[in-house]
Amino acid sequence: MPASVSSVKTEHASRYLQQLCKHWSHRFEVEFNETAGKVPFSPEASLGLAANPTNLNMTLSVEKPEDLERMQGVVVDHLKRFAFREELDVIWTADASRV
Repeated sequence: MPASVSSVKTEHASRYLQQLCKHWSHRFEVEFNETAGKVPFSPEASLGLAANPTNLNMTLSVEKPEDLERMQGVVVDHLKRFAFREELDVIWTADASRV
């Protein structure tokens, strides 16, 4: 299953995690608390989130490699909408543990 990870430097990681999860909870069976969340976009695709005082860590898994870039864009677009007050640097890298 193709996957990528991103560690986004922000002091508002918990807030963004909760906003993303609440936003997607209208369409998906989302699970979250202040420090961790999971958004199952489908049986084959999901977003894992973990917040700490300095970073929002994201792990995106998809079934088809060709869906990875598109889904990364969806996640980043939503995150940047919620984080409009700050400039976030979101860089995705391949998750070597999933290869």
